[in-house]
Amino acid sequence: MMAKNSNKDILEIPHELPLIPLRDLIIFPNLVVPLFVGRERSINALEVAMRENHMVVLVTQKDVEVQNPTSSDLYQVGSVATVMQELKLPDGTAKALVEGMTRVKIKKFLQTDPYFKVEIEVVEEPVEKDIETEALMRNLISQFEECARLGKPIPPEVLVASLNIDEPGRLADFVAFHLNLKTDGKQEILEAIDAKERIKKVSSFLAKELEILRLGSKIQDKVKEQMTKTQREYFLREQLKAIQGELGMADERTAEVQELKEKIAKAKMPKEVRKKALKEVGRFEKMPPAAAEASVVRTYLDWIIGLPWSNKSKEELNIEKANEILNEDHYGLEKVKERVLEHLAVRKLAKEKMREAILCFVGPPGTGKTSIGKSIARALGREFVRISLGGVHDEAEIRGHRRTYVGALPGRIVQNIKQVGTNNPVFMMDEIDKVGADFRGDPTAALLEVLDPEQNNAFSDHYLEAPFDLSDVMFITTANILDTIPPALRDRMEVIHFPGYTEEEKVKIAQRFLMPKQLEAHGLKEENLKITEMAIKKIIREQTREAGVRNLERKMASICRQMAKMIVEGKKERFKVTPNNLSKFLGPAQFHYGLAEEKDEIGVATGLAWTEAGGEIIFVESTLMKGKGNLILTGHLGEVMQESAQAALSYARSKAKEFGVPEDFYGKYDIHIHVPAGAIPKDGPSAGVTIATSLISALTKNPVKKDVGMTGEITLRGHVLPIGGIKEKVLAAHRAGLKEIVLPMENKKDLDIIPKQVRKELKFVFAEDVSDVLKVALAKPLKPKKVINKDKK
Repeated sequence: MMAKNSNKDILEIPHELPLIPLRDLIIFPNLVVPLFVGRERSINALEVAMRENHMVVLVTQKDVEVQNPTSSDLYQVGSVATVMQELKLPDGTAKALVEGMTRVKIKKFLQTDPYFKVEIEVVEEPVEKDIETEALMRNLISQFEECARLGKPIPPEVLVASLNIDEPGRLADFVAFHLNLKTDGKQEILEAIDAKERIKKVSSFLAKELEILRLGSKIQDKVKEQMTKTQREYFLREQLKAIQGELGMADERTAEVQELKEKIAKAKMPKEVRKKALKEVGRFEKMPPAAAEASVVRTYLDWIIGLPWSNKSKEELNIEKANEILNEDHYGLEKVKERVLEHLAVRKLAKEKMREAILCFVGPPGTGKTSIGKSIARALGREFVRISLGGVHDEAEIRGHRRTYVGALPGRIVQNIKQVGTNNPVFMMDEIDKVGADFRGDPTAALLEVLDPEQNNAFSDHYLEAPFDLSDVMFITTANILDTIPPALRDRMEVIHFPGYTEEEKVKIAQRFLMPKQLEAHGLKEENLKITEMAIKKIIREQTREAGVRNLERKMASICRQMAKMIVEGKKERFKVTPNNLSKFLGPAQFHYGLAEEKDEIGVATGLAWTEAGGEIIFVESTLMKGKGNLILTGHLGEVMQESAQAALSYARSKAKEFGVPEDFYGKYDIHIHVPAGAIPKDGPSAGVTIATSLISALTKNPVKKDVGMTGEITLRGHVLPIGGIKEKVLAAHRAGLKEIVLPMENKKDLDIIPKQVRKELKFVFAEDVSDVLKVALAKPLKPKKVINKDKK
């Protein structure tokens, strides 16, 4: 085979030659390249080539990681090269200088050990040059030059050499060798036999490279331009500072920084907080005004400076005046008022700083829990803050967001403290029992720190990242029920129960507070409208049935609106509302007042229940039907109440002989126990005695007294166990017009919390056993009698 080398000499290339596999390197014809040989078979092949004709086949392996390649690991097209020099190195490897001669294709592998030997075929390259080829060559050189101009590390001598190459194939090989292409890309060019096709491939690779270089150059220009602009602004700003310093003037930024430092000094912050604030001022001073971070830092500084670190309201420690204010705003609520006066007394006597009270007001809606918070603040001479926690699910509402978030702000506690301007307000948290929790965190966990006197002297808000002292804040929380408040949080608060108001208390509240308020709200005067005490009582009895006074206030507002309409229409200027004409304003009675039932009935007993809205009366109905001993329970009863019914039935069966009931009644009758108002869920053990009384009344055909109410849990042995919510239940019985109340014996101690007026109007009976209840509740006394079984007669 014949081939031309770079000196145009014609050389004979043997059909069989040793082969050296290359890693990550492509040898193109007509190029001189240094080659490092380290693998044993490659060194052997190099030595054979040096002994024979200095020719060797150089082929690239497909995978660089393969240490001992086989024939399948090598490309099929490579180059024959002349080994111009060889240098053996001390570590056993060799360095050779080779010059590519021509492309060859491997026909067959003759041997693999101790070196590769292959049979080859020289690839003939057409050397035709036309106008299109000339144009492609010029375009390629132009692209190559632009690459160098855009920053590609191409030596000037390489550019000059490319201009002197007039063969298209050789030019393509030369440019491809000096491009930063991957091995498979260069191999693709090596395998392109046609010169035009080869130039097009190289040109395509160059076009991609140029696009990347242009984009990089554009980005670099922008960065450089921005840097130049920033440096120019900095230089001019420094010059401006120097000029202003000479003229005795200060620039806007300097004045702003100075103002911030003065405010920090006046804020009387704790030492560590002041240190942090000054550090942030230092950062702010060094930032360019247009920087996004500058506005974030400035907002933070405004918040931290605006907090009342040392600003306190001066307390009023006059107990007589405080008592006067509390009585002026609210009627009743003696326990709450007493607690506030005790707090004032301790503040007056204590020389050292005392812990602030953390109170929890629990009671039905409309009983004055929220409104008394304002009165407490007024009595103490402090500012008042109120937030509602109902429906809050995000912990950040309490602790705030970290400054890394866009639009971050402190939590609602810090926000309200800043807004009120003092660090010792009365802080009311409404509806603490309605706080939720979800994936954003549990707000009640954050409240553990806020409402703990041992920890809240260094409350940490995520936004401030500095401790704020809440120990001077008097926290008051409100709730309708305690069950939904986590035990750890409940343990930190002093719970004060708000029971429902009595009828007399409601009348006084209506006369002293509600009526004047509604008259003023509707533009009326006292002479325009008067509601008699009996009319107010009728509203309370027949138009409302609640523990608080909200509905009572709405009814009075309705009367005022109608009176205002009559005055505007010129019908009447004055009107006196009495029980007789009340229905003209409010319509027919919404509730029946007086005895709960019109007459004594068999199988119907009156029970007392506790709800979130206060106390209520319930009726338990029992009836017998011929059947097979099934117990039917209806009225939307919960599990505990259903179990109470089963316990009552078991008790009745065990005492059947004493009640004068056939002992086998259970096998002949189905028993149906129903609690009316079936749409309302009911549960709890306190209806046990009521269910038992109703059931025994139905079995013995003995009516239950209509004016007797009862409550208590029962056991299988008939013992009556104590229950809760006594005050609310007794007030509900009083509202319903009952005359006699049966309570568990162990609840006798709770009579002290019942208002005196209610105690006077009701008769209380305390039971230890169901038999005690039956003696009072049933219209006729139970007499055991001998029962004759008719089946055996």
